[in-house]
Amino acid sequence: MARRESTAAGPGSRALIVDLIRSSGPISRVELVNATGLTQPTISTIVRRLIDDGVVRETGDTVATRGKPRTMLIINSRAAYGVGIHVGADALTCVVTDTRGGTVGRALVAGPGAGGADSGAEPEGTGSGGTEDPVEQLASLYRDVTEGLGLEKQSVAGLAVVGPGPVDLARGGFLAPPGLPQWAGLDLADALAGRLDIPVLVDSDAAAATVGEFWSRQVSRDRTFGCLYMNSGIGSGVVLDGALHRGSSSNAGKIGHLAVIRDGEPCPCGNRGCLEMYAAPRAVVGRARAVPGLADRLRISPDDADTRAFDVLARAALYGDEEARALVDESAALLAEGAVALVNVWDLDTLVLAGPGFVVAGSIYVSEVRRQLAAHAYTRDVHGVQVDLSSNPRDAAAIGGAALVLQGSVAPGHGPELAARA
Repeated sequence: MARRESTAAGPGSRALIVDLIRSSGPISRVELVNATGLTQPTISTIVRRLIDDGVVRETGDTVATRGKPRTMLIINSRAAYGVGIHVGADALTCVVTDTRGGTVGRALVAGPGAGGADSGAEPEGTGSGGTEDPVEQLASLYRDVTEGLGLEKQSVAGLAVVGPGPVDLARGGFLAPPGLPQWAGLDLADALAGRLDIPVLVDSDAAAATVGEFWSRQVSRDRTFGCLYMNSGIGSGVVLDGALHRGSSSNAGKIGHLAVIRDGEPCPCGNRGCLEMYAAPRAVVGRARAVPGLADRLRISPDDADTRAFDVLARAALYGDEEARALVDESAALLAEGAVALVNVWDLDTLVLAGPGFVVAGSIYVSEVRRQLAAHAYTRDVHGVQVDLSSNPRDAAAIGGAALVLQGSVAPGHGPELAARA
């Protein structure tokens, strides 16, 4: 049960009630009164509107009490669907989720730097990978997936396009996505909303993954929740009282640019010795290629993308290759230092590791983060920190994109404002 809130009745009350039902349901109206401090009539009015809007439904179950039996409330999983597309240099991943965060559809197509649709994509036959125009590429993928699932347009809350930051959330575009120069400066949100006639937002992959993990795990809003996201770079996000902390420009959490090596390698951000220059997959793969004979022994070719090469290296580490394990362990130790900094700054009690970088060797990273937090977290004698691996680290950002639009739609006030653009 979430902690008691001192929230007055008002526009934010709906978001609060939705969040409590999402994380605590099934839950009764009486329990909502006790958790929020709002009056019984106020709770009844908000719940009735949520039921009328289809966001919440009564389960049909009751809890026996000395008085009138209490009817239980849960989120209606079919109230709306969210669509998230994760933009990578070699692939575009589209995920559709229901209101409770369950995945109902997924498709993977070749990205701008690859040469064709992935034969294992679901649904198949999108053909979106060969289109050069980024806006049409995204629009085509969205249409193929939603039409393939038979979703009616009015049932879709919106589309979120997420990728490596920094992002311009107000304008709706990426500023300088690594490996995707043709996407920089595009007003993606406006262009896509005009073509698809749905609400569209653009956000960072780390921010999306954080909201996605918080939403789909049904994490209580009383938790101070954090996420470390590792793909080509390293980012993070923090959820406070049910809402993502965004910062002044929605670019908070760039922990990959925390300096871990004094006077270290120069980073494109302008600093030196940044965490992702040493711990991110592309940096680890670069060091692996420099070890004589290692790449050949593991059959990592010069043409392999860093994501694939890192998966191969991580698998070798798990299977006992000493040179590969040393490289992954070094990365994990540095990433754990970043985790300690994140926990100490925000006093986190829950931390999830998500992103393609954790798909194969996630257990190594989780173990090292837990070890360092137990030894170095400032509040280690006050409370522990729960550290978990995402249940779907590779698709975490796309799932999070869908969660972003759902949160903004069914719990306005806790998520980004969703509005169809002209």
